[in-house]
Amino acid sequence: MDPDLAHRHAQRLHRAHRAGEVLDAAAHDVAATMAEAYAVQDRLTDLRLADGRRLVGHKLGYTSAAMREQMGVAEPNHGPLFDDMLLPGVATGFVQPRVEPEIGVVLGRDLHGDDLDLDQVAAAVAEVRPSLEVVDSVWADYRFTVEQNTADGSSAAGVVLGPPLDVDPLGCHRTSVRLLHDGVEVATATGAAAGGHPLAGVAWLCARLAQAGRGLAAGQLVITGGLTAAVPLRVGGTVEAVFDGRTAVRVTRD
Repeated sequence: MDPDLAHRHAQRLHRAHRAGEVLDAAAHDVAATMAEAYAVQDRLTDLRLADGRRLVGHKLGYTSAAMREQMGVAEPNHGPLFDDMLLPGVATGFVQPRVEPEIGVVLGRDLHGDDLDLDQVAAAVAEVRPSLEVVDSVWADYRFTVEQNTADGSSAAGVVLGPPLDVDPLGCHRTSVRLLHDGVEVATATGAAAGGHPLAGVAWLCARLAQAGRGLAAGQLVITGGLTAAVPLRVGGTVEAVFDGRTAVRVTRD
């Protein structure tokens, strides 16, 4: 994709997010391929950094069969996480938010490479964090192609982190989660729903970043993909996830 065209598409997405506007995906052909989608995403990231935001990590999207089925996409993707996306448990200013329970990992050292195994990824993990991701697509009613979603940073909008789980990173695929929507249990899963193992997604992300000569830095957070289908977060509503039967993470929408 021509860099100027990628920049113009990114500007349109950036303006929409800042204005709280949703776009009709049928009227905005931002990318025909995943390569074009990531080119637009990179330009959108540049615009957000220019606003003074700070990159703190990455999100993985569609690593679980439940999320791929819900959204009608066939492959995972990734997007950036910024400092203002870290939420204290209250979601404010969102347009059409949905929430997904995820396994997050915080890196204790740099990690890069295009052929990492689970042991190598686990050795770089400092913390395993129970997480709720708040997604908020720029595309009306979440009707988009995977390319449009990728260009938009995989709908990343917010993350609520719980305290570190007392689990070995290599065993986090066995972590259980119960998802409650306004106090009613709506889904259960384990960490294995994220592509078989959450750390496999981190290895996949490193391989994708390596194609552009990049990697993950110590201290960065990676949330490894929704373990269940996403649920809507209505005004006044609460979504809660309970990990391993004892660690709860919740978010409420003002």
